[in-house]
Amino acid sequence: MIRVSLAAATLLLASAPATAQSEQDALDARYNRALAAGYKALMLCGAIANAEANGTTRTPDSVAAWELTGIQAPMDGVVGELPFDIIRRPSGQIAHVAVKWAEDMPARIAAYYGPDTGCSILPIGAREDASNPGQSVPRKPALAAPANDGRPIKVMIRHQLEAVIGNALDGTAYGKGARTTAVIVLDEGTSAAEEYAPGFDASTPQRTFSVAKSIAATLVGAAVMAGEISVDDPINLNSWVGGGANEPRNAITIDHALRMATGRYSDTPGNRTDPLYYGGSSVNETATPWPVVYKPGTVFRYANNDTLLAIKAIGPWLDFYPPRELFAKIGMKHTVAETDWKGDYVLSSQVWSTARDLAAFGELYLNDGVTASGERILPEGWVKYVTTPSGPQPTTGTFGYGAGFWLMNKEEGVPPDTFTANGNRGQYVVIVPSRKVVIVRRGEDPVGARFDIAAFTRDVLAALPAD
Repeated sequence: MIRVSLAAATLLLASAPATAQSEQDALDARYNRALAAGYKALMLCGAIANAEANGTTRTPDSVAAWELTGIQAPMDGVVGELPFDIIRRPSGQIAHVAVKWAEDMPARIAAYYGPDTGCSILPIGAREDASNPGQSVPRKPALAAPANDGRPIKVMIRHQLEAVIGNALDGTAYGKGARTTAVIVLDEGTSAAEEYAPGFDASTPQRTFSVAKSIAATLVGAAVMAGEISVDDPINLNSWVGGGANEPRNAITIDHALRMATGRYSDTPGNRTDPLYYGGSSVNETATPWPVVYKPGTVFRYANNDTLLAIKAIGPWLDFYPPRELFAKIGMKHTVAETDWKGDYVLSSQVWSTARDLAAFGELYLNDGVTASGERILPEGWVKYVTTPSGPQPTTGTFGYGAGFWLMNKEEGVPPDTFTANGNRGQYVVIVPSRKVVIVRRGEDPVGARFDIAAFTRDVLAALPAD
């Protein structure tokens, strides 16, 4: 018989969880390193390749200083040290970006598939020849960034707005540590101000982050206009329908998804979706399987997966009418909706667009869904639909929520009909119908710094002549 003392037994029991925990810590650190490499690859690919497609340039140093600085933990402590290569085709066009992260694994790959769908991050472990077989060539020297002697580029600005825009660009107001890259103000369809930070210009695209959710709602509106769907239609994915009466997710409608009210579980507030965004999983793997934990339409839970679900619902329509066709009608000539590596649009975040294109997007909503050419591409009443807080509302903050848009209906000094498309790191498209004003603010705000868009909106409106 083997006898173990009580003290020894206690020591064994205590050490097992500690060992398991240390193994988990090591696994988490390895996974976070892989995610950081995916983040770096995708940001380098998206910023540089999409800029070059627009006829302008971004350098790796510029991307490191803006997109790769001040990012969320734990990637922020890793991303800077990871070596990378930009692989180009014989034509000079980027083929893919490779970022090394582990000696025993292939580099993380972000492949550029052209100006229609931009860059996609491949799964962890995918090899270089999986993205562009036979196309890789040695990395070319980076193109020089546009020279502007280190001062902001003033395209156009009225005197009354000088101080307001200047305070946003130099970081002296609207949020400590916030970093503004571009501001555009349209007043009754006329440019009142347009200014850029050094290294950015009218052709420079930036990732929209969650402004893409408002773009997604617009694509849904276009599908409604075409008679393809109704927002009251159940989503009914094939993977759900097979469950019949036992599948509670069949009760989820497109409206629920646009209003962040599907009732599905999400693992974190905001539902970060890192496996999809930077890990190389697919929309089908990441966004669709989550279970229902509340009755659809009863609880607000901001989640990337809900927007992705709404886009899945119009997937067959997008196969025939891809986003680039709608963008062209709106005048968004330098906007790219990117996809996962299997071809599904990641329209909760992964869109690259210029400040001018987002101003055109705002104008579409000022004009009730009618383009500058006079074509109606959104149903009559769509603006009222997306700005009506008819679903459950956020329990924190001062902004309300409509269908894919945030509402400034509680902000003192701001017209109550003001609504916005908001994105991470300080992306904003503010639409003020009663004043016929659109305000675009682009930024690369670090974690912990928040640009005060409500205060900025108040100051811009105060500087503009009222009717």
